[in-house]
Amino acid sequence: MSRSIQDVARLAGVSSRTLRHYDRIGLLPPSGTGHGGLRHYDDGAIRRLQRILLLRELGLPLAEIADVLDAQTDETAALRRHLDVLHDERRRIDRQIASVERTLTALTERRPIVAEEMLDGFDHTRYRDEVTERWGADTYAESDAWWRGLGVDGQADFREKTEALGRAWTDAAGRGVDPTSDEAQVLAARHAEWLGSIPGTPGSDVGRPPKEYVVGLAEMYVADERFAANYGGVDGATFVRDALLAYAEREL
Repeated sequence: MSRSIQDVARLAGVSSRTLRHYDRIGLLPPSGTGHGGLRHYDDGAIRRLQRILLLRELGLPLAEIADVLDAQTDETAALRRHLDVLHDERRRIDRQIASVERTLTALTERRPIVAEEMLDGFDHTRYRDEVTERWGADTYAESDAWWRGLGVDGQADFREKTEALGRAWTDAAGRGVDPTSDEAQVLAARHAEWLGSIPGTPGSDVGRPPKEYVVGLAEMYVADERFAANYGGVDGATFVRDALLAYAEREL
């Protein structure tokens, strides 16, 4: 049985344009074409799409997804590994849900909040491999040591500053602020200062991130959906990127 590109797009929650792009780059060719060149997908193609979407959820770029799929010739074993990852993620999210529920109960019942319970499930080390791949093992090790050294109060303070910065960006983007305006550039300077305050990151030794680092991160905010979500989605992330690019060009 095969399905049309419209059916597959609807079921997968992606656009037909996305599926056509996957075809153009050789990631997901259709099983066949019908009248007028309409693409069709059989069970094998749909299984491949499922694995593509799973790997996208893990943050892999499309080029790396193609390499992974080509290397994983045993489809059953690959799906079992994907399933293990999903189970791990579900357990982590379940811990976060339980943690927030305990905090809410403690607040409503006016009981002391146990920090170990409140922060259970929020494990920054799950990004170890990605940080190491992008910026090196020394960067991760130094940042990790700094984070652990902050203690519970210091970590909470840093989270609050980070979230406040994200809220300020989202608010400015929602109001249609010009990314080159004084308001946006003040936010960009604040963002650069925040980046420079994290030990192990480029420029942290002088408290001033280099231009290429800021530009690279700015582009990543738009390209990676996980980062875009911190700024209200792609539109908000695009505003942040444009403001940071303008700041980097003028100040770094």
